[in-house]
Amino acid sequence: MPADKITILYVDDEENNLFSFKATFRIKYQVITALSGEEALKILATKPVQIIITDQRMPEMTGVEFLEKVLEAFPDPMRILLTGYADMGAVVDAVNKGKIFHYLAKPWNEEELDLTINRAYEKYLEKVKLKDMNEKLAGSNDQLEFLLRQKLLS
Repeated sequence: MPADKITILYVDDEENNLFSFKATFRIKYQVITALSGEEALKILATKPVQIIITDQRMPEMTGVEFLEKVLEAFPDPMRILLTGYADMGAVVDAVNKGKIFHYLAKPWNEEELDLTINRAYEKYLEKVKLKDMNEKLAGSNDQLEFLLRQKLLS
């Protein structure tokens, strides 16, 4: 477990589910909750989040629609989809298009969800490390090109 708590954004239109999730995981993780996709997008614009967990069935915007918008604006957080319905079409679509890291059925099992959060966080750290290495490599490449141009000009 890192020194800083993993920050999780949990999105569900049912307040009882938000309270239950927060009560279960608030000691172990930094938990932020939102009642809608729109509210969650506003939160993402202001707070860094490593993991997003969202319900599929919500009134204004489904979980998959929300995650599509997240992917466009905030590609780094790992995405987990929860659904209490046999909405396999949406789940398959979300998995195939790379929008989600994992799918879990509701009601969620605490141990399984905790394990999934930790696996998602490991994957998140790998992505961040790879991104950082690629940026450093691009910087080194730019420096080499500059030095080569200087050498060619002299």
